[in-house]
This record gives sequence, C-alpha cells and structure tokens, in this order.
Amino acid sequence: MIEMAIVPRLFMSLKNINDRIPKTLTLLIVVSLLAWSFLFYQHGKMSQMPMSKGLTWQWQTSDFIVVYIMWAVMMAAMMLPSAMPMIYVFGKTCQKKYGNDLPFSMLFSSAYLLVWLVFSIALTLLQWQFHNLQWLSSRMESSHTLVSAAIFITAGVYQFTAIKNACLNYCRSPLSFLLNFWQNGRWGAFKMGIVHGGTCVGCCWAQMLIMFAVGVMNITAMIIITLYIILEKNSPKNSVLLSKSVGVFLCLWGVFSF
Repeated sequence: MIEMAIVPRLFMSLKNINDRIPKTLTLLIVVSLLAWSFLFYQHGKMSQMPMSKGLTWQWQTSDFIVVYIMWAVMMAAMMLPSAMPMIYVFGKTCQKKYGNDLPFSMLFSSAYLLVWLVFSIALTLLQWQFHNLQWLSSRMESSHTLVSAAIFITAGVYQFTAIKNACLNYCRSPLSFLLNFWQNGRWGAFKMGIVHGGTCVGCCWAQMLIMFAVGVMNITAMIIITLYIILEKNSPKNSVLLSKSVGVFLCLWGVFSF
C-alpha cells in the first residue's frame, strides 16, 4: 500500500518539474542534443576517413550543401544553450503579459536561430576560400600556421573592443535587453529574436573563427568554446576579468604559434 501511494506522488513531482520548464526550452534542449549527436557522429566519420579523402579542391554544389549543414548544426549546438537564459526570461515576461508564452517564445527562438543560420552561410563561404587557397586540408584541418596565428590574435584582440563589451553586456543581462528592445505582439517577438541574434553574433563571431585554426571538426574545441560562451554570458555584468584573460591567452597563443 505504501509503494502504491508513492506512485501518484512521483507522478505529480515529475509533472510539477515539467510545468516549471517552459515547453520552448524543452524543445530547444532536444534540438541542442540532436545537434550535438550529429556533430559527434560527423566527428567519428571524419576520424575514420582515410587521409586521402575529404573535400575536393574544386568544390561542387554538394560540397557547399554538406559544409553549410555542418556549420548550421554546429551553430545550433553551440549557441542555443547560451541563449536559454534569455529565452527563459522572455518567456516568463510573455506569460505575464499575454497569458501564454509559447507562440512568442517560439518566434523569438526561431528568429535567434535564423540569424546564426545566415551567419553559417558566411562561414561556409569563408571555408570555401580557405580551401581554395589550401589554408585548410581536405579534412578541414588548418594547414597554414600564419593564418591560424592571425585568427587567434584577431579573436584575442576582439575581446578588448567596445562592440564586444556592448554586445556581451546585453547578453549578460536579459532584463536590460528586454527593457531596451521590447516590441509588442508576435511580429515584435520575431524582431526581438533577430536583434538578440545579431547581438549574439556581435559578441561571439570571432570565437567561431577559432574553429578554422584548431580544425573545423575538432569536437573538443567545440565543447570548450561552447562552455566558455555560456560562462562568459553568465558572469557578472561588470566583470571584465574573464573576457580580458581569455583575450590575453588567445593573443599569446597566436604569437607563440608562429
């Protein structure tokens, strides 16, 4: 009888947990996990690929599609987790204002992700040029020390710029972002997602370039960069030690990699 009484209590506890987690965040967690699963799968395939195989030097349409999908999935896997605190606060605000956060949060999240999908086009075109110049191997690994050093130094110096700090401050403070960029309605939610996505790209674009220097399919680097972005976005708003320390580290890495 005691065991039978525990079952409904356990069910209610699970239901309460589910009720506290917005449906949009649950969906985004699933999307993130699927994206990471795909990246691990691709990394495994790349590791088993013979050295002579990979992208050809003369890209075909299929090469563009494959590389774009890779970057798009990578951006979803790396950036969606860092956006969840903002999406959570946005959803709670919409729940209070409209009584239902789901359509607004979905539009906000979709617009945010759309910005990164567009940015993936730029990364794909950049990889195409690197590949044509033979700065990347057929297996998407760096083959030019000077270019890798320049990427590290660029990413390091960007950590000290005003635009980086401005974008990062909005990412660190969801309430500040909502107060400054709030727009009513569903179209407003979509436009806010675009703005937040643009702010996020402004904060993190240089960190994504590091993948060209360490190997595009370097799964360890993906995990480290993702964890750093999450940590950087959730550090105190006025804290500059973390960003500046990483900036110095990247600059030194670039200098000593010549």
